[in-house]
Amino acid sequence: MRVDTARELKAALSRRLSEAPPGTVVASDAPGSWSGVALGLAPVGPDQVHLAVRLLAEADVRLVLDGLDDAARAEVDVRVIGPVRPQRSPTPEELQRRTRPLVPGLSVAHPTVTAGTLGGFVRRSGTAGLLVLSNNHVLAASDAAAEGDPVLQPGPADGGTDADRVGTLTAFERFVATGNLVDAAVAALDEGVDADPAGYPGGALLADVLAAEDVDPDEAVEKVGRTTGHTRGRITAVEVDGVGVQYDADVVHTFDDQLEIEGVDGSFSDGGDSGSVIWRSSDRAPLGLLFAGSTQGGSNGGGVTFANPLATVLRVLGLTWVSGA
Repeated sequence: MRVDTARELKAALSRRLSEAPPGTVVASDAPGSWSGVALGLAPVGPDQVHLAVRLLAEADVRLVLDGLDDAARAEVDVRVIGPVRPQRSPTPEELQRRTRPLVPGLSVAHPTVTAGTLGGFVRRSGTAGLLVLSNNHVLAASDAAAEGDPVLQPGPADGGTDADRVGTLTAFERFVATGNLVDAAVAALDEGVDADPAGYPGGALLADVLAAEDVDPDEAVEKVGRTTGHTRGRITAVEVDGVGVQYDADVVHTFDDQLEIEGVDGSFSDGGDSGSVIWRSSDRAPLGLLFAGSTQGGSNGGGVTFANPLATVLRVLGLTWVSGA
């Protein structure tokens, strides 16, 4: 319908809802004074719109549509959207606390490690339930751990103790001197530990992981990590070979086929953000697993961050991504 017609229908429907007897709208008992119905215009073509109806409760669909003839109903876009809340990002202080259910971005670690980041959730053939995804150096203590070891949330650096156990180290890719592709590990959640895979800033990521060959330089990306929280950056290089990562004073492992990211405003990451899942801003497609970074270089002086292509991580460890959507 034309915009003027849609506005007239919007005004008429708004009047009818406002004049409805108390309790007629099922969602009218929602907190505050909101009726549970929002009305707007949804463009569908040049100079053409539908009346956009957004509802808190499914039970109110019939009430909203009553009184509209078939022609008008064909021009109405009705969606039940549930409760609406501010889209805020967790602070680093919140991410470093003991938090249940588990969500991406939280502090997590092996008992002998300081703290890293819970990147997201996956499944693995032969292991029941959800698994936490992070780095080898976070969950498996850089090859020093053994499968079956506990995983804590928060990590020891943030006060985590045996009482904060959330899972069991299940699998990790061991390091070799050169040619590493991933720094990755997974831990199966203990019985009774709940998780929200969709709990990223802004909601769930896509279910489809971006293929490594489809990740392009200059893509805008985001992550949520234990130390710096929710940050934005851009991919500055792909297929980077020979990235030397110094895990301790005497050991350097090199990595091939990596992603390089710079922060948009300062550093994209810092120590403790290792294990964060990185997603593309344009469509929320997951694409990387953050594992290392520098404090120098980068066009804005904030250093650079390196990430394994997430598709490679899943392939190497035999994992399936869980979006929670």
